[in-house]
Amino acid sequence: MWTTSNWTDYEILAASDGEKLERWGKYLLIRPDPQVIWQTEKTHPGWKRPNAHYHRSVKGGGEWEFFDLPEEWNIGYKDLLFRLKPFSFKHTGIFPEQAVNWDWCAEKISAGEKRLNRPLKILNLFAYTGGATVSAAKAGANITHVDAAKGMVSWAKENAEASGLSAKPIRWLVDDCVKFAEREIRRGNTYDGIIMDPPSYGRGPKGEIWKMEENIFAFIKLTAQLLDKEASFFLINSYTTGLQPAVLSYMLNTAIVPRLGGLVKADEIGLPVTENGLILPCGASGRWFASEDF
Repeated sequence: MWTTSNWTDYEILAASDGEKLERWGKYLLIRPDPQVIWQTEKTHPGWKRPNAHYHRSVKGGGEWEFFDLPEEWNIGYKDLLFRLKPFSFKHTGIFPEQAVNWDWCAEKISAGEKRLNRPLKILNLFAYTGGATVSAAKAGANITHVDAAKGMVSWAKENAEASGLSAKPIRWLVDDCVKFAEREIRRGNTYDGIIMDPPSYGRGPKGEIWKMEENIFAFIKLTAQLLDKEASFFLINSYTTGLQPAVLSYMLNTAIVPRLGGLVKADEIGLPVTENGLILPCGASGRWFASEDF
């Protein structure tokens, strides 16, 4: 399992009975997690004194219960800064487990720049609030950031500004990712790296429906056409049940390797639980990368 030990402003303190107790900077949040199917004694004092608690509804969704939490606050990862705020369906604005992928992409950007002797051109699809975007920009890449939600793109711009990256070459686009990729292919544009974190289910700006299991392989094949012949990497992340690492590996090996060669690796990603040192699984990632950048 791929994990990161580089967080100082975030940690999972404990996990039990469908929930996890997390520290986000100086604030403690309790949020539901479907992977936490065990019931262990809740001995950490934070269980009784959180700053906020997200309660799931038996009918789906849920709501926040606030005790002592600001509307917004910042946390840092290495030399990046992220603006957080609790909003719909338990989210805060970043997925901390993705830091392991941010670091991996930064390594590939550095290796690719040395090999090609130029800045890399990176496409970030379903880019959300820009964790991967700001990390890649910090590593020196030119980024095209695409998300269908205008509010998420605005939030990503705020994260770039907070991290001192407003002047970096980042192109911000509110667009349907499938339609954008199709237009880029027609234009003849290519990229040195592609990052994507597609949702299990979503809608585009004009109501376009996205279902991960039905659409993902066709989308991987589509976007693989945007990889330059000297491309460095392709990263896909999934939180969708049923898309295990082996499935991601199979799709990448089928869609990319026959044309570009290279290597594919896939695994679960996770975060350590401070209380016992065990790892909480948080999804899966598939990575293709050029053999020269291994």
